[in-house]
Formats: sequence, structure tokens, C-alpha cells
Amino acid sequence: MILADLSPETYRKATEYLAALDPDWSRHIAATGPCLHQATPGREPYEALVRAIAYQQLHARAAEAILGRLLALFPESAFPTAEQLLTVSPQILRACGFSANKLATIQGIAQARLEGLVPTREEALTMADEALIERLVALRGVGRWTVEMLLIYSLERSDILPVDDFGVREGYRRLKGLDKAPTPAQMRSLGGAWRPFRTVAAWYLWRA
Repeated sequence: MILADLSPETYRKATEYLAALDPDWSRHIAATGPCLHQATPGREPYEALVRAIAYQQLHARAAEAILGRLLALFPESAFPTAEQLLTVSPQILRACGFSANKLATIQGIAQARLEGLVPTREEALTMADEALIERLVALRGVGRWTVEMLLIYSLERSDILPVDDFGVREGYRRLKGLDKAPTPAQMRSLGGAWRPFRTVAAWYLWRA
């Protein structure tokens, strides 16, 4: 089993490691304070993916309203199972606020959960980061960034750097006082120096 490895001790080690890299990291970490990253470790990958799709390209408040309408359809459940989701008509789900594309994606995620392509949390905990990314990006509408958020928040992995995330790249630009943010490829190369604490590095870059 690949154990979840985000803990207060990991945060402490990561903060010390990153602060020792150079004066820019040291100043930024001193100004920001301790890492206060908050994971959501109880969530099944299926639920985490559906929630992530709901939030894509939307303001958080709008996404929460859509999710709230979805959850209201299932008052007996904390979150609808894949079977429950697939029994609801597309018209009712569209009325919750999902676009046609997002609706097709979340229905595809639910179907993939039934078929075992989307793993249970127990199975996901045994999988390497890249193996899980490779499996889930095969789903319609699920990109690498979405799976990386699942790894960071639901599976508590400590060494994930979402290089496609604008906030991470812009954070690095500000940290270093650059004219423009690095490309994803440049970010991936730069992030090699932050192993094995790239999740914590991303958290600090988001706050830059």
C-alpha cells in the first residue's frame, strides 16, 4: 500500500527543506507561515472526480450551488452512488446546472466506477501516482490536473506538482520576480528540486 503521507511532520520537513533552497523561498515561507494545507481524505475517488468536474471553469460559489442541487436529489445519502447518479434522467441533472459536456463527463465517471475503471479508495491507495493518472485521464473530460487534485486532496500524496495550474506557475513568477510565468515543461523541470515535497511547494506557490 502507498500510504497517505501528508502529516504535520511532513509539513515541517517540507517547509524546512524548501526554505533552505534559496533566499526567495526562505522569505516567502517566513511571510506565509506554516503550511496549512487541508486534505479531504475520506472521499472516494469517484466522488472527488464528480466534485472536481462540477468546479471546473466556475466560480466556487456557482459550483457549490450546482452541487447543492445535485445532493438535494438524494436526501438519504451524503453523496449519490454511481448507481444512483445513473438512474436520474439527464434533464433533471441539467436542471441542477450542469452543462451538456459536464453532464456527459460525470455520467461517464459514474459508469466507469461501475465497471471498475475508477478505483475504490482502498484500491487507489495501492496505486502509484502516475499509474492512477494514466488510468483516469482516459475518461472523457478528465484531465491530468483533475487527477492531480484527487491525489493531493483525497489521497494525501506529498509529491504532486500540478504544472498545468496557472496559480502554481504565476506563484513561481511572483516568487522569483520574473517577467512571465514558466511554461508547464519549465515548471516540471524546476520542480525536480522540490522533490519529495512538491505538494507543499505547490501550496506555497498558490499563496504567492
